[in-house]
Amino acid sequence: MDNRLYELMNWPRIEALVYSEEDEPQEILGPHKTDAGILVQAFLPTAVRMTAVIRSTGKEYEMELADEGGFFAALLPGKTVPEYFFRVEYDNGTVQELEDAYRFQPKVFSAKDLDKFQAGIHYTLYEKMGAHPMTVKGVEGTYFSVWAPNACRVSVVGDFNLWDGRRHPMRRIEEAGIFELFIPGIGPGACYKYEIKTKSGLPMLKADPYANAAELRPNTASIVADLSGFEWTDGGWMEKRKKTDYRKEPVLIYEVHLGSWKKPESEEPEDEPVTPAETREFYNYREIAPMLAGYVKDMGYTHVELMPIMEHPLDESWGYQVTGYYAPTARYGSPQDFMYFMNYMHSQGIGVILDWVPAHFPRDTFGLAAFDGTCLYEHLDPRKGSHPHWGTLIYNYGRPQVKNFLIANALYWTEVYHADGIRMDAVASMLYLDYGKNDGEWVPNIYGGKENLEAVEFLKHLNSIFKKRKDGALLIAEESTAWPKVTGPVEDDGLGFDFKWNMGWMNDFLGYMHYDPVFRSWHHGELTFSMIYAYSENFILSLSHDEVVHGKGTLVGKMPGDRDSKLDNLRAAYGFMMMHPGKKLLFMGQEFATFDEWNEKESLEWELLQYQDHGNMREYVKALNHFCLEHPALYELDHDPDGFTWINNISANENMLVFTRQSRKPEETLLVVCNFSPLVYEKHKIGVPFEGRYKEIFNSDSEVFGGTDVLNKRAKRSKKSECDGREDSIEITVPPMGIAVFSCMQEKAPAKAPAKKTAAVQEKTPAKKAAAVQEKAPAKKGVEEKEGAQAQGKKGRGKKA
Repeated sequence: MDNRLYELMNWPRIEALVYSEEDEPQEILGPHKTDAGILVQAFLPTAVRMTAVIRSTGKEYEMELADEGGFFAALLPGKTVPEYFFRVEYDNGTVQELEDAYRFQPKVFSAKDLDKFQAGIHYTLYEKMGAHPMTVKGVEGTYFSVWAPNACRVSVVGDFNLWDGRRHPMRRIEEAGIFELFIPGIGPGACYKYEIKTKSGLPMLKADPYANAAELRPNTASIVADLSGFEWTDGGWMEKRKKTDYRKEPVLIYEVHLGSWKKPESEEPEDEPVTPAETREFYNYREIAPMLAGYVKDMGYTHVELMPIMEHPLDESWGYQVTGYYAPTARYGSPQDFMYFMNYMHSQGIGVILDWVPAHFPRDTFGLAAFDGTCLYEHLDPRKGSHPHWGTLIYNYGRPQVKNFLIANALYWTEVYHADGIRMDAVASMLYLDYGKNDGEWVPNIYGGKENLEAVEFLKHLNSIFKKRKDGALLIAEESTAWPKVTGPVEDDGLGFDFKWNMGWMNDFLGYMHYDPVFRSWHHGELTFSMIYAYSENFILSLSHDEVVHGKGTLVGKMPGDRDSKLDNLRAAYGFMMMHPGKKLLFMGQEFATFDEWNEKESLEWELLQYQDHGNMREYVKALNHFCLEHPALYELDHDPDGFTWINNISANENMLVFTRQSRKPEETLLVVCNFSPLVYEKHKIGVPFEGRYKEIFNSDSEVFGGTDVLNKRAKRSKKSECDGREDSIEITVPPMGIAVFSCMQEKAPAKAPAKKTAAVQEKTPAKKAAAVQEKAPAKKGVEEKEGAQAQGKKGRGKKA
């Protein structure tokens, strides 16, 4: 070897590089100015010959093999670094021309970026971290960066370098623990991982936490993706969303698992067998968009909520054990395909809410667990960092960089993919240190309590940043405890969410509906209790996927009685849900009363719609949705006590409720009568809010919905007859196991001309009174017989009380 070259080389650093322990490869590799010229060094295992070629002149400089491991060096004349590339011959005779990755050192992270990241407030971190195609010095390639502060060395590996961690070691940004490298010639579609060598000397392959795309399971590599270039056309939708106060608007959510809502049918003739390899598992995002949008639009839903579409390795997790937080799952297509899905839904006036899981993450070795050889994203102490119930790991919310990863991720889905809302899963498990744990399995906070103070601060931080954006995107909490002010302003010590799932209502109501009508009177409080706290939060009434899995049965399966009884009960349940204050969510398939539990491996049972019972139920849910959309009283004051008034909530023996729903306009008031017994109540007297005319405008017992058609066909004028503590009342026929909704038109009864009393009239009065007394006598008997009539169940369907 040339002596000048030998003396210029840093042999200890070269040895560290050859043994893959160098974390500042740019100090050795690439071009370096010296008094003797430009020293160019390269490490390429399996190369037997390398030449540096000057691009402008074509002049070639043979590089010397300084280490048999594949380390080459050459001294180029001049004082400025020329543009050059390598011509490489490998031990198998292959010749390749490639750029020197260490000739490029793009300045992606500024000092301000690093300071913000370390403070946990870099809200567009996804623009820096991960893999980003770019052009540097006229050369196309991809910039990679990853946070791994405790790693000994990090390399980018992939098909482009034979998955050899020695070829592309990354440069450490010491003050932030970030590793970065620009690799020329790598573009969208390239598979890659990070090879991380721990301080114990163990090399690990890790997927990129910030990757924008990933391989289809069971493969686990990240994929370089270019997110630019998609032409969004939803500007009008986004502008409208920005101005919308969803607390005062109808929010009807259809919860969907994209992989099982509909599955592709085999294109092969029925008489020809189809192998699993020939069967498509899923529709593409672009294919399912028009099908789903058309369906939910026809059904009257305003939003769809997608169970997690972030990349996850296990289908059976339904997406709730995420490994690729920044990557739409490859099951249904590419990032651009998902952008198309979002854009199309918006073009049809449908909002999209994404389920998001910041509460825990799986232990898969290619994921975040022990990412750099230490507990980087999780706690070291398993009492803090492990969910024994789920077998997953808990984020360390007190570490700024971890908080930044999660907050930037939530913002990423709203900024990059125009998500209309983020529904946060398992918030209760974040708030309580003892969630799902026994004594001795958790560590109290600094005050000795069970509240996770770091998680509380994280949630407040995230929500406050969301609110500052003022773009109308929603944050929704699935929170199942009585934690106060979940939807309260952060400034008032609330968590700052826009809405919270009403899990209390769901549990109480489904528990009530589970009972046979005969026994419901003893559980009447479960029906009315939710109104005690209905305005403590901004609630969404949810009947979600969690209620139709793991042996719980479907919603119709939870109802008592025979098949007809179950369907009648379900109609009553859906009707009460729609009339109850709060926004609404229903899981897919429940709108047409599927009897089989949801299975993520199979499509919904759309064939059931050929049967009248199931078709009637879908038409009923559709009618309910459209009825809500058409009546502001059912949504405008959902979160204001002025929007609801009890008329009668104490008729436990009749299993009956009467209440009104109001909007800002008195003429939009609705009178609602709910009957959770199979009895028909004729000439049933109920109090009304004011003097006027009452007309039935919705009845769940209509024949078109599968009911017995017990209707109130004529408008009712109220009378000055006290009932339910009201001066005015009407008499109606109450349909069995269902709801009746009346419009309320306030008007005075026409005045009658005074009549002269005659002796004949006066004589009639006592007789009339006696007749009235005689008519009242059987009424008591009818009430006493009610229990026996209810016990007959559907044998006496629609029996008169």
